[in-house]
Amino acid sequence: GGCFKCGEDGHVARDCPNAANMPVDPDKKPAVTYVPPPPPEDEEHIFQTMQKGINFDKYDKISVEVTGNNKPSHGLASFLEADVEDCFKENVRKANYDKPTPIQKWAIPIILAKRDLMACAQTGSGKTAAFLLPVLSTMLRNGIEGSSYSEVQEPQAIIVGPTRELVSQIFNEARKFSYNTIVRPVVVYGGVQTSYQLREIEKGAHMIVGTPGRLLDFIGRGKISLKKVKFLILDEADRMLDLGFKDDIKKLMNELGMPPKQERQTLMFSATFPEEVQSLARELLNDYLFVTVGRVGGANTDIEQMVYNVGQFDKRQKLIDLLNACPNERVLVFVEQKRNADFLASFLSQSELPTTSIHGDREQREREIALNDFKSGRKPILVATSVAARGLDIPGVMHVVNYDMPKEIDEYVHRIGRTGRCGNMGKATTFFNPETDAGLARALAKILTDAQQELPDWLEEMAQSSSGYGGFTGVGGSSDIRGDRFNGGGGFEGHDDMSAMGGSGGASGGGDDAWD
Repeated sequence: GGCFKCGEDGHVARDCPNAANMPVDPDKKPAVTYVPPPPPEDEEHIFQTMQKGINFDKYDKISVEVTGNNKPSHGLASFLEADVEDCFKENVRKANYDKPTPIQKWAIPIILAKRDLMACAQTGSGKTAAFLLPVLSTMLRNGIEGSSYSEVQEPQAIIVGPTRELVSQIFNEARKFSYNTIVRPVVVYGGVQTSYQLREIEKGAHMIVGTPGRLLDFIGRGKISLKKVKFLILDEADRMLDLGFKDDIKKLMNELGMPPKQERQTLMFSATFPEEVQSLARELLNDYLFVTVGRVGGANTDIEQMVYNVGQFDKRQKLIDLLNACPNERVLVFVEQKRNADFLASFLSQSELPTTSIHGDREQREREIALNDFKSGRKPILVATSVAARGLDIPGVMHVVNYDMPKEIDEYVHRIGRTGRCGNMGKATTFFNPETDAGLARALAKILTDAQQELPDWLEEMAQSSSGYGGFTGVGGSSDIRGDRFNGGGGFEGHDDMSAMGGSGGASGGGDDAWD
């Protein structure tokens, strides 16, 4: 398993030739030795899937807007219509996907038509399958060599995501859809022993999913070559920029042998589109189509939202009352600070409410155990910082509690998006502290109103009086900033009001947790 001191293969720690050259630093963290358990290979585990909710048919009413040159005239009505290889249709059937979601209806034919795509789709919209199916099918159709051992791998597809949890999740979906094919996906991220991941890559890697830092590390070591990349996918682009990965993304695009944008297909997905994300899209994408689904940046109407006026020192008791009132729910509790996550989890456990926690300072092994405890129901309450808020597809979250309001309204939308996924009804409760959260009163009031939720009188009054906030303008919502020349009708489906509500910037609540 590699040297414990320096992480290299070929010798053990006591014989380490590098030990004498390694600086002695009392604060230095020990080398990462964690190796994750191998993912189960049996079909039942690979195809475990979220139970489809009763509201799935509401998806048909969600509006979709497509702008750009030569856009398709209609979306997919069913997966059987998709021009993908039969083995992928069979895997779709095994995964119990019977009806494409709005983003899947449009993204799959757009990607199969070899177009670049910038897609704005709400949390829980099925976007991972929307890009994996057409990409995997095209890779297989164009010919792919069986995975074989090589010190340098030349993947055809690179998928970049902001967090360990998200890239692990994309990898699990890739395993599902590539089942019984020769395509071999591999995942790389920080917090796991480097030599273990290198061995996984060297076994063969047609598709590599990873966080920016670890990808750049392996490319820099000469273990991954980008010269044969046909597909580049950036998922949760807004979150990657929030976490400070802009320079890493640009380095990946421009300096390491990545084919130019005219010679690859680039796909970008983001829940919000502030100006910074849109300018990145202009730089990376070639003659792209812009797809927006439903109320971009708006909250899912499948979620019942409740807001309580709670002072800082009353929150703990309010939370206990809330959890005791609904004893059998799987609840995700969001706090702003890492230290508070562990503190609150201990407090709840002592109050006979089995709880675990997840945040950026926990080691990867601890985070995986925490997520498994929560998913299995052993500890049905999970206290998390915003790290867990983006990209985590935890099935069956019945209730999200904002113990602390986030600093940005976009982050509120993403947090409550953990529940009410895939048409399942969800519930979100927010503790609003007027002393610290007044600046968000207006934006929160607008979200509640747009999602047809009850607006408390005290919040409405606060929203009306917060003139200093400057209103809620919905900057960077769902519009294609390339201007009116692309906005000439067509490409719509459904009749819902397209209320563009992307908030004024990305969700920066995770600055406390900028890790890779």
